[in-house]
Amino acid sequence: MSAADLSQSSMLDLFRAEVDSQSKVLTEGLLALERDPVAADQLEGCMRAAHSLKGAARIVGLDAGVRVTHAMEDCFVAAQQRRIGLRQAHIDVLLRGVDLLHRIARTAREGAPHPEPQDPLEQRAFIEQLHQLVTSDAAATMSGADKSAPLATDMFPPLGTEALPTEPQDEITRPREDDTAARAEDRVLKVTASNLNRLLGLAGESLVESRGFKSFADSLLRLKRLQHKVHFALDRLQEQLAPQRLPDSARAALAEAQSSALDCRRYLAQRLVEIDTFDHRAAHLAHRLYDGALACHMRPFADGMQPFPRMVRDLAHALGKQVRLEFMGQDVQVDRNILEKIDAPLGHLVRNALDHGIEPPDERLAAGKPAEATLRIEARHSAGRLQVSVSDDGRGIDLDRLRACVQERGLAKADTLARLSDAELLEFLFLPGFSMKGTVTEISGRGVGLDVVQSVLKQIRGTVRIATDRGRGTRFHLELPLTLSVARTLLVEVSAEAYAIPLASIARTVKIAQADLEVLEGKAHINLDGRAVGLVTAHQLLGTPPPPPTADPLSVVILGDATHVYGLIIDRFIGERELVVQALDARLGKIKDITAGALMEDGSPVLILDVEDLIRSIEKLAGTGGMQRIARDDSHSASAPLRRILVVEDSFTVRELERKVLMNGGYEVEVAIDGMDGWNAARTGQFDLVITDIDMPRMDGIELVTLIKADPHLKSLPVMIVSYKDRPEDQRRGLDAGADYYLTKGGFHDETLLNAVVDLIGTSRA
Repeated sequence: MSAADLSQSSMLDLFRAEVDSQSKVLTEGLLALERDPVAADQLEGCMRAAHSLKGAARIVGLDAGVRVTHAMEDCFVAAQQRRIGLRQAHIDVLLRGVDLLHRIARTAREGAPHPEPQDPLEQRAFIEQLHQLVTSDAAATMSGADKSAPLATDMFPPLGTEALPTEPQDEITRPREDDTAARAEDRVLKVTASNLNRLLGLAGESLVESRGFKSFADSLLRLKRLQHKVHFALDRLQEQLAPQRLPDSARAALAEAQSSALDCRRYLAQRLVEIDTFDHRAAHLAHRLYDGALACHMRPFADGMQPFPRMVRDLAHALGKQVRLEFMGQDVQVDRNILEKIDAPLGHLVRNALDHGIEPPDERLAAGKPAEATLRIEARHSAGRLQVSVSDDGRGIDLDRLRACVQERGLAKADTLARLSDAELLEFLFLPGFSMKGTVTEISGRGVGLDVVQSVLKQIRGTVRIATDRGRGTRFHLELPLTLSVARTLLVEVSAEAYAIPLASIARTVKIAQADLEVLEGKAHINLDGRAVGLVTAHQLLGTPPPPPTADPLSVVILGDATHVYGLIIDRFIGERELVVQALDARLGKIKDITAGALMEDGSPVLILDVEDLIRSIEKLAGTGGMQRIARDDSHSASAPLRRILVVEDSFTVRELERKVLMNGGYEVEVAIDGMDGWNAARTGQFDLVITDIDMPRMDGIELVTLIKADPHLKSLPVMIVSYKDRPEDQRRGLDAGADYYLTKGGFHDETLLNAVVDLIGTSRA
């Protein structure tokens, strides 16, 4: 920490920070010493931590802190000299001393001449108890000890006096210059959380803004297509006019117009390549900036796990159980906000495992298990999400007893419970007030815990699942976003407005033919995987005007969990987006069905829907009979034929992918397996668009594009290149050959391909 940072904090604040830091060392060391009482490195670490705190307490004038740490030093010295062996009793008292130091630091007042804690009797009791343990053990292992040596209790003065322990002068060690230089590069600077959050927000905004180049490039592509139409119109004009009847000036003007149109087309093609290159560079730089800002906002998973070893140790002793806590993935980086949010849920899961899941030693031995149980907390990154699990090797959950408890409480009938899968049955454990334990203790049994876990996780766009194996243990699996500042969402359109739905809240998306709609008691629903899913329009929930009836398939977002599932009908899917979440102005209060806002690539605002709120609104409408009838148009229009697309691709996998995407978009699709096959199909068939790869046998895509654009009957046929070749020179080569659109396979999603097709030829109906 720099000198400027030090000047911003009082000495007492610095002491409190040192207590927080050194108490972690003491706690970890003491828990390790409980397993191995003679571990020299742990004893040395605890000794140094207590000694550092004693020096810090003396500097700020906290006499109580000096006495407590001096007593702890006496104990560690005795253990180092093998005069005593640390037992559980010693560890219990020393851990109480760590808690006492926290209270001393917390209750000390700035500016007091000799600030003391509120309960000095607690200090005396702690020092006397620790002294008795040390002296009794020492007497059992040593004889002829020097009785005149000063002990910590002799140095605790009557209340109101200020005598301090004396000690030999510490040896002052000077760090070597190279060590100092090395530490200077990794020095810790004081940065407020608000500044860090603001930096991350700005980096996220730059990430969103960088995507604006893509929209600008798309607009230039449209301009290029318009220019192509102008060029084609000039060619047709020349064909229609008899050259011999035109004066020389008119022929020259027409030739000049054609030449200018061609130059314009080439110029636009070059600029498009340059903009695409700049877009890649800007996006790459914005990602690096955001990743750097996010790294500053991240903390190792181990930072949030520091209280748990002490918690597990104390609760296990209180319950008469033997438990070994294991961590995996301690270096996994986690957003500090998420780490703070999951502290309470993980605490609930750990306490439940200790009280409900893990058996007493005699019961474990009778079951053929080791007396010491294993409780494991694991963190890892997977598929762009943070995965955290809490598992134990205890007795597991008795599913038959759980089923009986659910039936006793009238939550479900016996025949319904018999049909539920294990995963669906375990969901009842998350209901408020639900508990399988018959007695209430200080640890559990009130039915408060798992519902809180699920509630907190939903607030941060996370989920929790349970897996259990009777007699072998239980595992709670938490899935969370890597950061709360950016959300992965699905953009949808409702009444010409864009809305975002967090992907974590979406079970699936489907397109439903109106003929598949079923109406039961006036409520529309669909059959999805053998389950009736009720439907409601987003227009009704959001209070927007409904669209006119249409015969097109309905776009439906399936929301909910294993117990409550609903289908939300929207106008159309826009596509997946990563959005920088921006909190709404607090003066607005809670807006119904809305959780936050964000900005899209073009700078336009978008509201992020609150899925939990939506589900509550749907249930309220369903319960009061307020569901509106879903308007539909059953008329079949045969007058508007489907637009036809030719896909030329030698890879069977890519060919089928593109064919299915286009057919799902409503287009009629024909395929060709290489350039020659595609050229023959283009000449003999009637198509509205050709989509081609570049690298193909017999004839590549560049040759195919060149032939199509050179043919007088096909030159107006739009051609799109879809290729893995993403270098600027590859794109320039394709556009120079006459391609109207160049899309890279590595970057396109379903909606990207469909949007490009719509730009070129419009919707699926001619």
